[in-house]
Amino acid sequence: MAKKKAEKTDEARKDPIIHLGELIQGIKVAMMTTIEADGSLRSRPMWTHNRDFDGELWFFTREHSAKVDEVEHDHHVNLSYAEPSKDCYVSVSGRCRLVLDKEKARELWNPTLKAWFPNGLEDPELALLCVKVEKAEYWDTPNGRMVQLLGFVKAALTGEVYTPGENEKVQVGTDAGLSVH
Repeated sequence: MAKKKAEKTDEARKDPIIHLGELIQGIKVAMMTTIEADGSLRSRPMWTHNRDFDGELWFFTREHSAKVDEVEHDHHVNLSYAEPSKDCYVSVSGRCRLVLDKEKARELWNPTLKAWFPNGLEDPELALLCVKVEKAEYWDTPNGRMVQLLGFVKAALTGEVYTPGENEKVQVGTDAGLSVH
């Protein structure tokens, strides 16, 4: 099993989209930012569902909610993921749409969601938001704290700029193809 994980990690280093998916998968909650009718930004925590990243991220919501109104007014959203204990940060932007699909909901359902939807899959307000990712940027520092501290001290002593880990900008949307900056 360790070999399989090592192979997946090596594959992720070769493909930034796979790496992005692995980073997101490890973080349960994202802050979803939408645009209100007056143009102001509004963020709220959303629970991310563990599944292989294919360019879309899915979230359960109530069909008649402020975030749905905001997404229907302006489809642009941002999702911010953070795992400070691992020095991992991801910012994702894309277009969001409301999805009323019981089969998709069944596929993504997790019993924990009963806390928000007491009637489970039969809840009349049960809906999904699907974010089609267009761009992402991540900061990932896989080294331990001591290695980071040594790198920071070295930079301070030598006058070099401290670079703690990977920072990549990824173009995900199918229209633009894949590009890494």
